[in-house]
Amino acid sequence: MRIGVLTGGGDCPGLNAVIRSIVRKAETQYGAEIVGFYDSWDGVMEQRYSLLKTNDVRGIAPKGGTILGTRRGGPFDEQDGVAHVQRAFSDL
Repeated sequence: MRIGVLTGGGDCPGLNAVIRSIVRKAETQYGAEIVGFYDSWDGVMEQRYSLLKTNDVRGIAPKGGTILGTRRGGPFDEQDGVAHVQRAFSDL
């Protein structure tokens, strides 16, 4: 199983802790592979991502912000944006 994670909207203090929790729980309890997309939907549409493992998120909980970056907006902001996202996911 693969799980995609992106952080969008405004930055807030708890995002790194949430990313860390998702990665640890999904990896250890479900054996899932976590794909972290950079800069929200931009990372999905431009296929900018990293596979996140427990070692990658070690020590990020107390840091503010998000290791993945964030941006307001989404695929509905651009013409053909939704189709672009569908194509990007089919390549993963």
